[in-house]
Formats: sequence, C-alpha cells, structure tokens
Amino acid sequence: MAAANGSSDLSSEMEVDAFRRLFPLRYHEHHLLKSVRPDARKLGSARDTTLALGAVASADGSALAKIGSTTMLAAIKMEVMTPTVECPDEGSIAIEFHMPPICSPLVRPGRPAEAASVISKQLSDTILSSGMIDLKELCLVGGKAAWMAYLDIYCLDADGALFDTALLSAVAAFSHLNIPVVSLNDDGRIVLVSEDTVRLKLEKPVNTEKRKLKLNALPFSLTCILHKNYILADPTAEEESIMETIVTVVLDSSYQLVSLNKPGGPVLSHTSVIQDCIALARRRAKELQGVLNEAISDMEVD
Repeated sequence: MAAANGSSDLSSEMEVDAFRRLFPLRYHEHHLLKSVRPDARKLGSARDTTLALGAVASADGSALAKIGSTTMLAAIKMEVMTPTVECPDEGSIAIEFHMPPICSPLVRPGRPAEAASVISKQLSDTILSSGMIDLKELCLVGGKAAWMAYLDIYCLDADGALFDTALLSAVAAFSHLNIPVVSLNDDGRIVLVSEDTVRLKLEKPVNTEKRKLKLNALPFSLTCILHKNYILADPTAEEESIMETIVTVVLDSSYQLVSLNKPGGPVLSHTSVIQDCIALARRRAKELQGVLNEAISDMEVD
C-alpha cells in the first residue's frame, strides 16, 4: 500500500512539473490566486539574502552577495591616475559587470550577454547619482594624482533580480574598501608603499595609513514584476521570463528616491502601482541595510 502511495505521489509531482514547463504562466497564475508563489514566498517578500565581505584577498575591497540563488562577486582595485583638467581635485570610478557562461545556460561562450552592458551602465549611473561617494575623497595631490577605483562584478549565478544583487555587492565592496598607502618619490611620482616601509619610516607617505572611504547615502534597490493586479517583489529568472512588466526602484539609506527604471512593457494605468513598489522598496532597503551592518560587524569581529 505504501509503495502504491509513493508511486502515486511521484506521478503527481511529474504531472505538476510537466504542467509548469508546458504552461509556465498558467502555473504561476494558479499560485497568484492564492497570493503565494511557487517557492512559498508571499508576493511582496524578497528571497533570503546573505553578504560576505573580504571575499577576494588580493582586492582592496570585495564582497560576495547572494539573493536567493542569484550570486555576485564584487572586487575593487585601486590605481593612481592623473586627474582630468576639468576635475583636477577628483578621482574616478570605473564599473564593469561580467556575465560568464557559468552564470546561466542563456549566456553563450564567446558572446557577451546583452544584459551585461546595460547593468554596467545602470550601476555606474546609480552609484554616481546617489551621492554615495564624493569623488574628491579620491584625490591625492590636486591636479597631479588621484585614485581610480576599478570595480568588477562577476555574476556567478543569474536567477533573477541581477541589478539588485549587483548593486548590493558593489555597496558592500566599497564598505569593505581599504585605500592603500602611497608616497611621493624623488621623481615626484606617486607610488604604493608597503606597510613595512611605513612602519620603519623609510618613506614619508602622502596618506599615513590605509583608510576607509567615507560613504554617504548608500543606495539599495528592489526589482518588482507587475502582472495584472499583482506586484511580485524580487523576481526569479523564471518569473522575469514569463511576465513582461519590470520596475526597479532605487532608494538611498534615508529612503529618498534615487531612480526608477521601467524598461519597456505596457504603460502603467495607475500611479498607485508605482507608489506600492516604492513602499516595498523602503521595506527592502531597511532589510538590506541590516544585512550590510551585520556583515560589517562580522568582519570587525574576525
């Protein structure tokens, strides 16, 4: 009798799986009628989120961020550059988002993913417009030397909400960043100084010790899927592939709106939908700030 029940359960699971693959939208809409999603989340709930700082030992700042299965590795490398004539007392930030074939079966080897360049620009625009970093903080010698922060973000698993996870990893990496010690050599050039050299006072450093970058309003984002009268927060890749209206809200740590992005899809008939997305984003920003604070505390204990 038990064997018969087990066989029946297996057959039922296979039927559900087949229905999900053949009619994914109907499968999801069946769950939406019950205000729940296939992974048992409520419609406005995000997936479990984790952060680990210092994931790349050779980087000046790094972080590993996971939202559900979506995983991002961010690493920052600092290099000395000559500032531009237009901004002689400012450094610069260069952001590159990478999607290697390992992250998704949709990414083909040898062909860059279309989403990569879009997310790179979106990250650059968000970080610069949020005011998180004062580029004057990256100046070493006015008109002569400043820091260039190269931020590379690698998508290790692309299971939806890529921008949200990438932005979280970027903010965490900058929170972990230690700006290296440099000195002015006999030729008037800025060079990196080892900690032993500073300790023995063999060279006079421009900045006397490694320091943290002062961060102001930290940006956090939430992507929502809009389908009929439903709002689904933090969508998976499957949900993004079958429901076309996507809205990404970026708020700073004071819950002020930084940006709102809706790439295509039908025109929204009610502004209340956007207000509801912003309300969900406020709650999510508070959650992510807590996750970041916990990761920083864990790093200090270690």
